[in-house]
Amino acid sequence: VQLVESGGGLVQAGGSLRLSCAASGTTSNINEMGWYRQAPGEKQRELVATIISGGGNTNYADAVKGRFTISRDNAKNNLDLQMNSLKPEDTAVYYCHARVHYHNYWGQGTQVTVSS
Repeated sequence: VQLVESGGGLVQAGGSLRLSCAASGTTSNINEMGWYRQAPGEKQRELVATIISGGGNTNYADAVKGRFTISRDNAKNNLDLQMNSLKPEDTAVYYCHARVHYHNYWGQGTQVTVSS
């Protein structure tokens, strides 16, 4: 599975951005997809939102609930993250993730910078 993110950039606080992830390869075996982020100076990536294949159940980090929306277009093999009411603390590199059974796949990341 190959993942390519797009849509990052610089935005003022309170603004919106939409991230997209194009998946290719054996996408029919994907169990779950999601977005993670790594803030400047942080060693770990943190979960932002995930969506389960099939049922479409979603899960969000408390910090983004009510502001971010994850969605997946299975026909186009795309994963999106609509980010509204952005805050400076949302500044991070955002990574697309896919899980196939016990294998994890990551995109190269896209930078999101929110200015105050």
